[in-house]
Amino acid sequence: MSKITITDLEVFFCVGVLDEERAQPQRLLLTVEMEFDFSAAAASDRATKTIDYNQVTEHLLKLGHGRNWKLIEKLATDIADLILSQFQPQSVTVEVKKFPFPLARHVSVSLTKRSRSPGMIKRAAWGIP
Repeated sequence: MSKITITDLEVFFCVGVLDEERAQPQRLLLTVEMEFDFSAAAASDRATKTIDYNQVTEHLLKLGHGRNWKLIEKLATDIADLILSQFQPQSVTVEVKKFPFPLARHVSVSLTKRSRSPGMIKRAAWGIP
């Protein structure tokens, strides 16, 4: 399967359990890996046949405006849901890196979500993976 990856996109979002943490935006790094069959784009050399990673990046940069999260787990889930609904990859893996401790390089969470196409929903209702 083909993948499109945006690695360590720097964003400044208000995130943290404590009110003081959420008072000011803090630096996070986002990595988004989208599973997507881009063979049609490769064959045609047309951008309309693939996921526009520039648009994905713009959506991610705007996501934090006027919002805050207590947990980076919730932020990762919101990012995955946004990517799945707006860009329709077969699956998306999101990693969020936060820098709360001077003695650790970073703390991160990572999650993968798969598309729930109508066929997949019907199969899931019957207990078929």
